[in-house]
Amino acid sequence: MRIRQLTTIAEMTAAVDLFDALWPPGDAGSLIQPEMLRALTKAGNYLAGAFDEDRLVGACLGFFGPPASRSMHSHVAGVSAQHAGIGLALKLDQREWALRHGVETISWTFDPLVGRNAYFNLTKLGATAAEYLPDFYGEMTDGVNQGAGSDRLLVSWDLAAPVGRPVERGDAVIVLGRAADGGPEIGSLDDSLPASPDGVTLLIATPSDIAALRRTDPAMANAWRVALREVLSPLVGEVAGFDRAGFYVVRQKGTGR
Repeated sequence: MRIRQLTTIAEMTAAVDLFDALWPPGDAGSLIQPEMLRALTKAGNYLAGAFDEDRLVGACLGFFGPPASRSMHSHVAGVSAQHAGIGLALKLDQREWALRHGVETISWTFDPLVGRNAYFNLTKLGATAAEYLPDFYGEMTDGVNQGAGSDRLLVSWDLAAPVGRPVERGDAVIVLGRAADGGPEIGSLDDSLPASPDGVTLLIATPSDIAALRRTDPAMANAWRVALREVLSPLVGEVAGFDRAGFYVVRQKGTGR
């Protein structure tokens, strides 16, 4: 497996084809076009591909933020289903490239209902939750997101920090859980929470498999989106990580209760 910058139109077309396979185009067409990738790379931005021998199996695009911010926004990254393990290698390559180019932070968005992505971004990479973005892209038409809304969680990755951030839940209160039927079950942020000068650890669940739920029960999938937005949005600045059980772990500061 090799990871390197994509430099030719043929390689950029292969990247678009890969993205189309992962996010089948809808009425709005492909996520991005080869000519836009050409323009972005000519301007000095990041576009890397992962190759299994001569076959492109993963790609990642990032572009620079405002000059004074020394930042990059990672717009899209995807790998073929048979090569899911190379996602980490792609992000580490992006990190090394960014550091060589004077970048201090990388930001990106992801669907907060997809637990495996939350674990990868917040815990495995160690990015920090920065902002909850309701309906960020508006109505999307691709085969993955159509009809699902486009709420996103913006994260920021401090490239000077160690990669990865272990998270321990300890004693915790579930404020969004999973009901017996698989739907969301909202708890209560009230005086029943235990008092502690160190604050309280809260747990916010995600559905076990939101992609399958969107296919089999769109109404329940939408209920999860609404519930997660309601619970996570006001707490996003206190998210400490995401655990393997599928919960956002929130460290709420002491309230003196």
